Amino acid sequence: MANKAIFLDRDGVINVERGYTHRLEDFVILPDLIEVLQLLQEKGYLLIIVSNQSGVAKELYMQKDVEMLHDYLLIELKKNNITLSEIYYCIHHPDVSRCICRKPDSLFIEKALSRFDIDATTSYFIGDKERDVQAAEKAGVKGILIEANSSLKLILNQIN
Repeated sequence: MANKAIFLDRDGVINVERGYTHRLEDFVILPDLIEVLQLLQEKGYLLIIVSNQSGVAKELYMQKDVEMLHDYLLIELKKNNITLSEIYYCIHHPDVSRCICRKPDSLFIEKALSRFDIDATTSYFIGDKERDVQAAEKAGVKGILIEANSSLKLILNQIN
């Protein structure tokens, strides 16, 4: 039997959206996140982040800065018995470089569907931008658009 997954955008969904977040002191995990991820994990969902990090292409920060924030996030989640299956992130920006991994393209979602044997029809993508929903729908996953920096508790009733 295939797995089901919750795909999550990072900035604005996992942590406070500040625009090009790349410093640890600016990386603030949103309230209710831990509680909601624990609930979703208990319901049997794999948890996967898919994020655009174009600040790397724009040379606003380096890939090691992104990795440092992700390492911190993984540690914080692990303290609460939450496991992320993967963190996919695109470092490109169309003004600087072409790619097929940047949302609204769905490469990373499709990659995860295959790698983790995920049934797209029982999976969701939670994002705060229209491009998150577009990427989800291209891959056959149900997209849920939320307001940036809002509680994920607001959308729990939309997830089976």
